[in-house]
Amino acid sequence: MLIGSQGPIGAWLLQHFGIRLIFTWQGAVIAAMVVSFPLVFKGARAAFETVDAQLEDAARTLGIREVAVFFRVSLPLAWRGILSGLLLSFARALGEFGATLMVAGSIPGRTQTLSIAVYEAVQAGQDDVANFLVVLTSITCIAVLLASGRLVPGRVAPRD
Repeated sequence: MLIGSQGPIGAWLLQHFGIRLIFTWQGAVIAAMVVSFPLVFKGARAAFETVDAQLEDAARTLGIREVAVFFRVSLPLAWRGILSGLLLSFARALGEFGATLMVAGSIPGRTQTLSIAVYEAVQAGQDDVANFLVVLTSITCIAVLLASGRLVPGRVAPRD
């Protein structure tokens, strides 16, 4: 409703910049972002809650400003949780169906996502195409999981 041509944001963008978001790939990106944002938020919030407040207080005691405390202490300690939230968000956005279909439609070659293409292939009785797209999606998800394992290795237990 907000980004439609009659909505407040969509009408303003159309009037001032000639930008129409409905039935565009940009609209599909916005829909995926809106739907997957809670996963990023929850992961980042949990990560920042685990940062030791004493470390932040120590930095303030040493005269570091709040912005520098965030970038030099809090963010480096919370990056694993933030990255985890981003990866969950990406996986969620990859399978997004409803919001993307409503905002961007399903225009082959322009706004059709993998999940919508799978749905349409099944509806058309093209099981071989649907199976190929499901395998492609699965390989992509496995690649993301493997990459995340390399980017965010688990903690190593200290030796006695």
